[in-house]
Amino acid sequence: MTSTAGLGSRAAVDALDCRILLLLLTEPGVGVLGASRRLGVARGTVQARIDRLQRTGVLRSMAPDVDPAALGYPVTAFCTLEIRQGRGGHSPVVEHLAAIPEVLEAHTITGSGDVLIRIVGRDNADLQRVIDQVVDDAHVTRASTVISLATRLDHRTVPLVEHLLDLAQGDHHP
Repeated sequence: MTSTAGLGSRAAVDALDCRILLLLLTEPGVGVLGASRRLGVARGTVQARIDRLQRTGVLRSMAPDVDPAALGYPVTAFCTLEIRQGRGGHSPVVEHLAAIPEVLEAHTITGSGDVLIRIVGRDNADLQRVIDQVVDDAHVTRASTVISLATRLDHRTVPLVEHLLDLAQGDHHP
């Protein structure tokens, strides 16, 4: 999945958009009809807003959130990759990484590396197998890996949407 962050465009969201997003984030199974009832807004309005939020990339997916650990991949690691710069930029490395199912994310970064990836494994030996696959590409020149011992703050967007709702409603507290 690609991100449009940094492209200079930002989809405008208002208070109703934020309320819809918060409801979908906190109660993913609510559905359009349930959301319209809960928010006191016409079903067509909720559907139109969701369609626009999806079209503009604000709402990237209605898919379920799957826990890799519950699927049998409890070991998470982050690898910083240094890559050979050349024709095609990051594309050859990204294509290589996309072919490895245990690579969950890849980000171009600044600093001492070029790409940061999040990977999972069934255990430490399996994680080594995944790392070996990652570095088995002519474009990857070096990898540095750290294993996550515990997730202290999982990926989240609810606080950000709540903040935008406060701003949209005029609550400008820090």
